[in-house]
Amino acid sequence: MAVRFRAVETLPKLMRRLRKDSASSTMTRSPVLPSLRRAFSLYDQINLIDNVPDDQLRFQRYTETGFTVNGVNYEGSLLCVGNLITSWSPRKFSEITPQSLSIFQIVRPIPEILILGCGRHIEPVDPELRRFVRSTGMKLEALDSRNAASTYNILNEEGRIVAAALLPYGVSP
Repeated sequence: MAVRFRAVETLPKLMRRLRKDSASSTMTRSPVLPSLRRAFSLYDQINLIDNVPDDQLRFQRYTETGFTVNGVNYEGSLLCVGNLITSWSPRKFSEITPQSLSIFQIVRPIPEILILGCGRHIEPVDPELRRFVRSTGMKLEALDSRNAASTYNILNEEGRIVAAALLPYGVSP
């Protein structure tokens, strides 16, 4: 009992001492360097990866009306599966339906994730569309088109089986 009483009595003194030591040690340390996360974001640039094989798709630029992929300019919406690219019919977010994504019922191997580029702003995805994507075995990630292109680059470069359905960046609701 006496040991317990002494421990309880000593604890506040120990805590004050630790705080005092911690405060004095921070005064002598060199100043904290700013976080690189604030200085550079992976999503600030599309062309993040320079050593990508020639047959691998890489978004290099986006515009209000299209994208540049592997040095080729594409106007309008794009659908990418792995290293295949094709034009895609939706011109605005409301035109994205299970029908417009029906190719994913037959594509094999099934991509693990579908990155949906909503245009300039992230839009809420219709529950029916979410159910459809889930029924194919894919996960769905809705982003603005700029970040969707960057995310596609990163996941594709990692060798993951990924798909992207992208509206041009200039599209707004």
